Amino acid sequence: MLSHLIAITLAYGLDRLFGDPKGIPHPVIGIGKLISYLEKVWNQGGGRIVKGGFMAVLVIGICFFSSFVMIEQLFDWNHYAAIGLEAVLIWTTIAEKGLRQAAMEVYRPLKKGDLPRARKYLSYIVGRDTDHLEEPQIVRGTVETVAENISDGVTAPLFYALIGGAPLAIAYRAINTCDSMVGYRNERFKDFGFVSAKLDDLFNLIPSRLTAFVMILFSSFSIKEKQKLFQELLVQARRHPSPNSGWGEAAAALLLEVQLGGINYYFGEKSERPKIGKALRSPAAYHIEQVNHLLAITVWMWMLLLWLGGIGIELAITWSESN
Repeated sequence: MLSHLIAITLAYGLDRLFGDPKGIPHPVIGIGKLISYLEKVWNQGGGRIVKGGFMAVLVIGICFFSSFVMIEQLFDWNHYAAIGLEAVLIWTTIAEKGLRQAAMEVYRPLKKGDLPRARKYLSYIVGRDTDHLEEPQIVRGTVETVAENISDGVTAPLFYALIGGAPLAIAYRAINTCDSMVGYRNERFKDFGFVSAKLDDLFNLIPSRLTAFVMILFSSFSIKEKQKLFQELLVQARRHPSPNSGWGEAAAALLLEVQLGGINYYFGEKSERPKIGKALRSPAAYHIEQVNHLLAITVWMWMLLLWLGGIGIELAITWSESN
């Protein structure tokens, strides 16, 4: 457990310093290529749910066991080198700096009134049409992206890294990648991606909710206000069509006092999502800075809680073994 905590801390430091690792083989790229190949081969004919399930299990298994074997073999040779490898692998599963930078790429031109450039950078991080969005819609899209990815992109992989080290963090990232590539409800993927989508829902169930609670718990609101926010969170989060994504989005909406969700367009087709939060303020550029600050505070507190939890587990194990 202690070695996992050290590796997690090093991984977080690497992400803060360097962001998304460049110049080294990135596991997610390899995972994506494997998923793409298997999907082309197996996503045809009958039994697509079974084939898609086998694809997900195979990809996740390869990711988990290959990283597990590498780390275990390195531990036999040099303990510190193994922790270093584990830190690098966990680093590839988190993206706090990249998420923050992507949001600021939208914020900078938006603050200068350069809507075309802000729309361009927003299009890099969302799937919706951005060509005709005005400032409130641009801000809403950016805030939603950051809020939804606090868990997926940072806290969830760190949560699983504490439980099972880099192998489980990599396995989580494989699940997340499977869902992002095939977990759609359209004609092509509704059967083949069924298991991937359900696995992603299952593995995000706990981290997404814990993350939302941490976001509110360590906010600057008073204790009485936080109690009301926790109550409202339970209502607002369930409005999101995803069983997990709504928790981070609802927490951000309540803390920033803006309303998220609503009408979007995808390839010219109108899509309307339930609204989340209360429109106490109109979304403005400064809300992007605020959601980035919320991201940073949440991750700092998450790291602190991981250390407290990890040390607590270690002490409990030591006590039980000595009695």
